[in-house]
Amino acid sequence: MNLTEDPAARRSANGEAYPASAAHDHVLAGAGSPEPRKAPREAPAARGAHEGDAAALPPDHTQAILETTKQVGAVLKALGCPFALVGGVAAYAHGIPVRLQHDTDFAVRREDAEAVTEALRENGIRIVEPPEDWLVKARSGGEEIDLIFSLAGQPVTTELLDRAQTLPVDSVHMPVIAPTDLLVSRLLAFSEHHCDFGTLLPVARGLRERVDWARVRQETKDAPMAVAFLYLLELLHVLPAHGPAGPSGSSGPGGADHG
Repeated sequence: MNLTEDPAARRSANGEAYPASAAHDHVLAGAGSPEPRKAPREAPAARGAHEGDAAALPPDHTQAILETTKQVGAVLKALGCPFALVGGVAAYAHGIPVRLQHDTDFAVRREDAEAVTEALRENGIRIVEPPEDWLVKARSGGEEIDLIFSLAGQPVTTELLDRAQTLPVDSVHMPVIAPTDLLVSRLLAFSEHHCDFGTLLPVARGLRERVDWARVRQETKDAPMAVAFLYLLELLHVLPAHGPAGPSGSSGPGGADHG
């Protein structure tokens, strides 16, 4: 017997003994015959997470993000400051069937940041000052907006924005970062802490005929994760093995940015 137990607590109302676990359940249930405790009911959300159903996944924000992108793009076009759509929405504008889940990103020059943020405020878009010094965050319609001054550690320049291509985003035409610049910026953003090849692979496949791969290799040659990704593209026959593909290359896909 466990010396810490009260023997009286191990008997029912009619004096019959029952196991200690049942006695404990009987005390919790109140007077009367012992009743076993029921397992707590699992919340539907938790069940969905265990079962892997669609309800446990984040909702598709694609259309909401596109609406916010068009709103911000219209404001920036009216302002007249150079800019370019970057990130996942830029890939979408280039025809890549990506699922938009997080935010919309715009590259702007640092010297235009004050004018851009003021124009957004005047159009009802809330500005959020983040701790980072390379971007400004904003919110509209529940969606996040990033105004970026630096792509993968490189400042946004007039030359970068001049290479942007004007493309329709849903129904609004706006400058979109060129395919080669898009790949370079995404590859240079890889690190030991963030290296998701899976999200960039369909972008590289879809844009391979419009990317200057020789320039991509040159600008990312000192970035180990970028070099590894380009090697993966060779193994998957997205790029030719042994040597860069470029606008003057004779083997495999590759070429200068074009619409």
